[in-house]
Amino acid sequence: MDRPKKLSTPRRKSVSYAKWGYIFIAPFFITYAIFHFTPQVLTIYNSFFENYREGLTQIGPDFVGLKNYITLFTPDSNGSIDILKYTGNTVALWLGGAIPQIIIALLLAIFFTSTRLKIKGQAFFKAVIYMPNLIMASAFSMLFFTLFSNVGPVNQLIVQMGWSDHVIDFFAMKFTVRGLICLMNFLMWFGNTTILLMAGIMGIDQSLFEAAVMDGAKSIQVFFRVTLPLLMPILIYTVITALIGGLQMFDVPQVLTNGLGTPNRSSTTLIMYLNNYLGASKNYGMSGAISVIIFIITGALSLVVFKFLTKQQDG
Repeated sequence: MDRPKKLSTPRRKSVSYAKWGYIFIAPFFITYAIFHFTPQVLTIYNSFFENYREGLTQIGPDFVGLKNYITLFTPDSNGSIDILKYTGNTVALWLGGAIPQIIIALLLAIFFTSTRLKIKGQAFFKAVIYMPNLIMASAFSMLFFTLFSNVGPVNQLIVQMGWSDHVIDFFAMKFTVRGLICLMNFLMWFGNTTILLMAGIMGIDQSLFEAAVMDGAKSIQVFFRVTLPLLMPILIYTVITALIGGLQMFDVPQVLTNGLGTPNRSSTTLIMYLNNYLGASKNYGMSGAISVIIFIITGALSLVVFKFLTKQQDG
């Protein structure tokens, strides 16, 4: 008598979720490798070559080692080192716009997220403060150039109100030119920073604020003891991204000063300096060296800011 055959149950194939995870993140790494990492490597490679155009003649590419870097740090006839001067300009312009941007954005974020105040029409105010971020920087710069030009409405108002007997050349003074650039950067980006900080505050457990109030903490104590420490990761991200954007500042001073960085190159930034070598001469060697230096400066300053803010957080 034959034994009955056992029915074999089909085995289910196990799904490898790790494999699908790698598949989904692969496009990012492929895009980064093609459009970011490869150009970075080529930029570093080109910085060691003499490669530019002089009229219709192409010079190079010839390997020159560190010559381009030595040239950048060699003082000119006036004893000035351009790369250091433009680094100072860029950092000063960034600080002038970033410090009030962070402070005002933080105050507005606390104001709008306050459960005690219960601000009405928050969606409207959020849209209004974010709108300058949607305007192109070149258009914003042209607007300010028109407003503060010698025949602009600001000068006409100053003369008509009797505050000055003559028009004020705002673009001939270092303080006013830098002030306008800082003001534009502040107006364009404080709305975006406010939205980020608001999201960070809204992510904090409200019970922590209630517990602090029940323990008798005042509003300023709640801010420094509860809100600010828990908001520090978002604040660090905001400051570092603002730093990276500030060191890459180009369009606002370029349009406002017509690419001249007036007066006396006091508003010339590092990217404007880099753009001078990428103009008619197509000097890829020097521009590559400047790009590498900007990368090093950005990384070093970002590390300093990160260490300082994290130290404040731990303290």
